[in-house]
Amino acid sequence: MKVFFAAAVALALSACATVPAPEPAQDVFLARLNALCGQKFEGRVVTTDAADADFANNRLLMHVRDCSPTEVGIPFAVGEDRSRRWIVTRTGEGLRLKHDHRDPEGVIHGYHMYGGDTAGPGTASRQEFPVDQESIDQFIAGGAEVSTTNVWAVEVHPDRMFAYELRRPSGRFLRVEFDLTRPVAE
Repeated sequence: MKVFFAAAVALALSACATVPAPEPAQDVFLARLNALCGQKFEGRVVTTDAADADFANNRLLMHVRDCSPTEVGIPFAVGEDRSRRWIVTRTGEGLRLKHDHRDPEGVIHGYHMYGGDTAGPGTASRQEFPVDQESIDQFIAGGAEVSTTNVWAVEVHPDRMFAYELRRPSGRFLRVEFDLTRPVAE
């Protein structure tokens, strides 16, 4: 009888045990970006759109830096052009991707700080960023209406691959993949 009672109590107590909630996908994603901090990686265009010839014909290099628990800055060089930087930031609702464009002296040029916020939780490996209204307004003012439907995506597959994408419903698709197995010195 004592054994039966002890088993019943143990069963009841085990039902009360709390299982820790899984870490939100966006937190894991941002932690994966932070784990790359300080490293540089070479990439290559894996899509075939003729509009991407400039990217495809140049060395592509990303440098994960400017890292904190809530933001990661990733300069992206296309050949000698070092004017681009991706910024992924934690917001109250999710994650935000912005594109920071500056000339060699650090002066803002062209379209700047355009991007968008996640519309859902995404996964620990992939986050998508539909264009935000501020960026739509900037594109329209600059005559780039074609960009008003942009959706960007960033993927982080630890010890394997980082990817950056641009996609439009019209069929436009650019994907650049970076080999995380081979950090580069420069």
